[in-house]
Amino acid sequence: MTFRAFATCAAALFISAFPAASGQGAEYEYAIIQNGESVGHLKVEENGLSAEIDYYVDSNGRGPKHQEELTINETGVPVSWLIEGTSLMGASVQESFAITDGVARWLSQADSGRKELSAPALYAVNDGSPWADYVYARALLSDEDHRMPVLPGGEISLETVQEMDVPSGKSVEAVTVYRLSGIDMSPSLLALDADGALFATFSESSAVVRKGHEGSVEPLLNLARDLNAERTEKLAQRLLHRYGAPYSILNVRVLDVRDGSLSAPSVVTVSGNVITGVAPYVEGVMPEGEGAVFDAAGGTLMPGLADMHSHASANSGLYYLAAGVTSTRDMGNENTFLASLLDRMKADKVAGPRITPAGFIEGRSPFSARHGIIAASEEEALAAVDWYAEQGYGYVKSYNSMNPAWMPAVAERAHAKGMRMIGHIPAFTNADAMIDAGFDEVTHINQLMLGWLLDVSEDTRTPLRLTGMARGATLDLDSDKVQSTVRRMQENDTAIDPTAVILERLMLSRAGTVAQGDAAYLDHMPIAYQRYRRRSFVSLADTAEDEAYQEGFRRVLETLKMLHEDGITILPGTDDGTGFTVHREIELYTLAGIPVADALRIAAWNPIEYMGYSDTLGSIETGKLADFILLSGNPLEDINAIRAPRMVVRNGDVYFPSEIYEALSVKPFASPPEQLRAGPEVVAEPAAAEASPDAAPDAPSMVEHYPMIVEGLPIKAEDLPFSGAVRVGNIIYLSGQIGGAEGGRSSDFRDHAVEVMDSVRQVAASAGADMDQIFKCTVMLEDMSNWPAFNEVYAGYFTKGRMPARSAFGADGLALGASVEVECMAYAENP
Repeated sequence: MTFRAFATCAAALFISAFPAASGQGAEYEYAIIQNGESVGHLKVEENGLSAEIDYYVDSNGRGPKHQEELTINETGVPVSWLIEGTSLMGASVQESFAITDGVARWLSQADSGRKELSAPALYAVNDGSPWADYVYARALLSDEDHRMPVLPGGEISLETVQEMDVPSGKSVEAVTVYRLSGIDMSPSLLALDADGALFATFSESSAVVRKGHEGSVEPLLNLARDLNAERTEKLAQRLLHRYGAPYSILNVRVLDVRDGSLSAPSVVTVSGNVITGVAPYVEGVMPEGEGAVFDAAGGTLMPGLADMHSHASANSGLYYLAAGVTSTRDMGNENTFLASLLDRMKADKVAGPRITPAGFIEGRSPFSARHGIIAASEEEALAAVDWYAEQGYGYVKSYNSMNPAWMPAVAERAHAKGMRMIGHIPAFTNADAMIDAGFDEVTHINQLMLGWLLDVSEDTRTPLRLTGMARGATLDLDSDKVQSTVRRMQENDTAIDPTAVILERLMLSRAGTVAQGDAAYLDHMPIAYQRYRRRSFVSLADTAEDEAYQEGFRRVLETLKMLHEDGITILPGTDDGTGFTVHREIELYTLAGIPVADALRIAAWNPIEYMGYSDTLGSIETGKLADFILLSGNPLEDINAIRAPRMVVRNGDVYFPSEIYEALSVKPFASPPEQLRAGPEVVAEPAAAEASPDAAPDAPSMVEHYPMIVEGLPIKAEDLPFSGAVRVGNIIYLSGQIGGAEGGRSSDFRDHAVEVMDSVRQVAASAGADMDQIFKCTVMLEDMSNWPAFNEVYAGYFTKGRMPARSAFGADGLALGASVEVECMAYAENP
């Protein structure tokens, strides 16, 4: 019996025992928005108690794509759920859940099981869509205390956050915002309309919003940021221990990771944020003064760990600190969010490691990643370098869709600005060419190795950049092509940020099993995260293909050892945000054959020296900043000792990982050190909040200017001879938007039409208007024969019967060699 047949029969058995569904059907469509751009859809067709769901995401050449069949009972509790399709990287998804005769049965990538039910319970879907949050919320709203048990384990709860009005056409939509908590690493937010239907699910950086209401995305994202800021600020204050007098750690051995030496038992003293003493320990002698004293019980004190490949969020900071990570490099983010996060950290509103940002630049293509700045030409890429330099960034990071021909100029500009050129190897080239073009560092070891495994004509913007690594099974590391690259790296002092841990996860994770890289921590995590980790990311046709991935990853480890022995700088990174993967990354270096002492140097000294912080960080010495971690064991003898810090100090501030993990619903790994003397703690008062630049002034101005939006990023007003939009009272004048600029991603005019209309929608939304509020457009075409094709695309952006007034003309040349320009006006009441 096929999977679908089994699930369908189980559902039919259950449904037959209940009254027939009643009520009329309803259809819903939602846009999936990341960094201001649509990257997919969620379509739902409800018919009584049943629903068919189509979920499609295509971002950065990947994303889940599946269909769901769902049936609920009269109280909204799912009684049958079937999901079929593919997950993030294309692995097959076949998941089912059904209740028959009071017994729940489920089958997913993670597990299978059955349970007799004595009370209603919700199923925590493993490969679901955002619609699942709505299913849970609807059921919980029907429950008296808004709490229900979850299968396979745990509990989920719903709380009302607030009511708010969001932009909707010419008026506003009244929605109620709810928070779902309990089964995952962080709560989920969703908004329901006045009829109780799903309006949106959203986070700080992305949203799934009802089609046609994309103008509401920014207010929802801002709300998510405000709510998360409130939550993280409370946690930051509660978990921080800041002492008003010098504190000491007794009976501790200090590890110098620069040379792998371990001191005799010592006393380390910290005053403020500086190490003020490292002295021999004398048993029974307490430090003078009133400061706190901790007993390390013969443990090891080492510098804080670093993650050189993170994507910071407000939630990741505490996970990093609990794992002993005190320094990170952000390798791509939504730029305005990252700037806000850094400001909040300076004001003690968010706890986390030090963050050094890298400026993310991607090329415009159908596979573009939605981070940082997306450039459609070499000139735009160079302008992005200039912008990052003005903001004080020290790195420029390229991505897969960058045009290789741009890279010499981009690298030259970055170097002229005192920045390092780092990142992915763009598609249709290889590491050798990019090192010659000026790359100072290659990001991800597969990006390096693919140049030895693929032909340059193969497209690494797709999941091939993962699946192609199976070809590494037959790679000869002594071959000329491999050794030529290594020589280039030596001659140019090119570093590597391997992120071997994420490659191990993607290549070797198998459905229903706990991957070796997750085994040390996974049973401490919330149930939904445990299940999510027990999955496949690649599809395997047979055991031979499985072995090819296994052997391919063994070649990755051999490559790491080779690079280390050849003097290439290795920078530990994870492309994750939990901290647990930092431990596994370092462990993988030792499994590759790199000596433990060298792996610890890579973990805590290489990044600090590389980033230019070695004068103040990276070792435990008098006069340096207090960034270190206390371990029970000796990592020189067992590298796994780094997995369980008892105490973490970041810039003099003390955190106890057990307290952090308990606050995050994670079972702790180690207890705090015994405190022999309590010292005076200082309540850390957050810095006074700065006035928001977009706060309403005392007297509203009649004329308001809005910046131009390019690839989701506001352009500084002083950098352009025009505004993106200007509001005069209730009228919004939108600057002309262009599509098909010279050197763009496509030669198909229909793509140009989509590009220009998406830009119109984006700049309108930035000024507080949606497409239905546009009342007049002017269209300029470089070639009037494209008029029918333009109309076909244009009509899809407006409601039939409510089209704007319009005029059009042909033009002998448009700005930047564009094929089309559209200028519009909108009416939206000024709030």
